[in-house]
Amino acid sequence: MAATPGPADAFSALFDAITANVAQVVQGKRDAIELAVMTMLAEGHLLVEDVPGVGKTSLAKAIAASVDCDWKRVQFTPDLLPTDLVGVNIYERTREEFRFSPGPIFANIVLTDEINRASPKTQSALLEAMEERQVTVDGTTYPLDPPFMVIATQNPVEQEGTYRLPESQLDRFLLRISLGYPGRTAEIAILDGNGVGERLAKLTPVVSREELRQMVDHVRSIYMASALKSYLVDIAETSRRHGAIELGLSPRATLQLAAASRAHAAARGREYATPDDVKAVAVPALAHRLVLRADRGARMTAADAIAEVLTEVPVPVAG
Repeated sequence: MAATPGPADAFSALFDAITANVAQVVQGKRDAIELAVMTMLAEGHLLVEDVPGVGKTSLAKAIAASVDCDWKRVQFTPDLLPTDLVGVNIYERTREEFRFSPGPIFANIVLTDEINRASPKTQSALLEAMEERQVTVDGTTYPLDPPFMVIATQNPVEQEGTYRLPESQLDRFLLRISLGYPGRTAEIAILDGNGVGERLAKLTPVVSREELRQMVDHVRSIYMASALKSYLVDIAETSRRHGAIELGLSPRATLQLAAASRAHAAARGREYATPDDVKAVAVPALAHRLVLRADRGARMTAADAIAEVLTEVPVPVAG
């Protein structure tokens, strides 16, 4: 008699189904796909930062198409208003009262394309939604149905007509990833295909809303030992004392590093997190949160600073 698959096995099967589905559209980028799916399962938000034409928007669309949830896309432009995103109260003359018309933020997965092209006022409309899963319009608060995830894209090279994301907003993204150019084999496969649009149109959900909820619950249940929690705090405290770092990691960063580590452990089929999970997600989870000192920024990247911090902090050893 075959053994009933446990929670870890069921999670791994569904995780592989999602990543394989997305890989039909975004070819040759397995690591980036896995990190993106981990972000969703850790109840976080994802920032995809890369040059045009490498598949940022396609990745977001493929994830949304792989899960049986509502999704909306918002093209951020300089003239986009906060009400275009969160919604507005409309006066109904026949009923002589205002009716709230929800904006595209009221979806399970929200793709904000070229997020840095909108004004800071419009960008700030995302802050409450990303942190508290709610929006407030004219003094009334409206909850956002779970699951809720923002996938934002931006081009880090072209700066004309853009607005830099403030640290408070960057800190709300669980992970920041880059896709990079595809390898030679993958790019030839892209040329042999019928185009991303056609492959996207053929994608169907491979995970139901209930299965997604169960996956999220499984990530929450991943065990994290006290020594590993101390390790996370040591990383944060070391970043705050590092000579090249002007602004170290916030307590929110520590919480989100823990969530990303749990998701990574679950994706590897384990029910407990290890220091290797922390190291695997440290750069995408932490680099975008750091502010380097001006006199060191030219010689060091945020990823370099994270690597130095990890080197300085002793790794806990199982007793």
